[in-house]
Amino acid sequence: MTVTEQSPHPRLREYKRWLRVSLYTILLLGGQSTGTLLGRLYFDSGGKSKWVSTFVQSAGFPVLIPLLFYFPMHVKLTNMPNHHSSKTKPKLFTLLFLYIAFGLFLTGIDFLYSYGLMYLPLSTYALICATQLAFSGIFSFFLNSQRFTALVLNSIVLLTISVSLLAINADSENTKGIIPKEKHIIGFFCTLAASATFSLYHSLVQLFFEKVIKAETFSAVLDMQLYPSFIATCGSVVGLFVSGEWKTLDKEMKEYYEKGRVSYIMTLFWTAVAWQISCIGTLGLIFEVSSLFSIVITTLELPIYPILALMAFHDKINGVKIIAFVLAIWGFLSYLYQHYLDDRKAKEDKSYDLEVSREEIQVS
Repeated sequence: MTVTEQSPHPRLREYKRWLRVSLYTILLLGGQSTGTLLGRLYFDSGGKSKWVSTFVQSAGFPVLIPLLFYFPMHVKLTNMPNHHSSKTKPKLFTLLFLYIAFGLFLTGIDFLYSYGLMYLPLSTYALICATQLAFSGIFSFFLNSQRFTALVLNSIVLLTISVSLLAINADSENTKGIIPKEKHIIGFFCTLAASATFSLYHSLVQLFFEKVIKAETFSAVLDMQLYPSFIATCGSVVGLFVSGEWKTLDKEMKEYYEKGRVSYIMTLFWTAVAWQISCIGTLGLIFEVSSLFSIVITTLELPIYPILALMAFHDKINGVKIIAFVLAIWGFLSYLYQHYLDDRKAKEDKSYDLEVSREEIQVS
């Protein structure tokens, strides 16, 4: 086959790759926004169990099992932080301990998010969640040796000011007079804590791959999603029984929930499915691009949530919240531009290394 005949194939592969990236992005954004909206609908319609809300965020993990048969398990992920796979597998006890630890960590994160979603308007909740980028920059600097540039610092400062404005504006939030002020404040700080711990979780997972797994396969990434999700689901069930919330579930479904029994079950079911669809999108983006790219894409919903909140739940959008929203967008774009610069530099370095290798081969 001639060189001319082969030339279209790389372009076609790249075209198909970006089609897959687009599909995974849609799955991530669609699953995340649907899961969040349904989670808020559960509380808005009379749901009262924070542990049930925590449970459905991880309970749909069996949806990911078919991926074991779809994706090539041993294909290397060249965009993973670790670039040198090790043939020495970690001990089973070490893996078991870390999967349990990550699963329990995930349970705590999901519970904090549920607390925030229960007591905050959706628009405020979404703006606070945007601080994940700022926390991600901080934890990546200390744990993953990421560069702390002026653009990242600018992002952190803007997102901090944005959240501070929301905190000052807390008294004027539209909580329909049902939620006490102290509960609103607790919801605010729980969401902030959830954003911080979620970013810490991602940095620890990256460290886990670099120091323990030392493998760049999709199988390792999928295991990191399946096993901690299973542990998180078990932890949510334990929390449900220990807290005593399980005793009120039947009454909640039949009496408290305004939309009826069938709607109650369907809301929880599709919430669980939506979060796992989001996970499929995340895993796909990690597989095709990088883990950092998947985190950045997650924040793309920031401009969408206030609009959805206004349409679905009639959240109050005042001047202070608009300013906070603009600052958060500015911070996000600053972080995204830094990601673009890092990605371009990585490609240039890769091209340079490839050119040097070719020259060495020619000389030899």
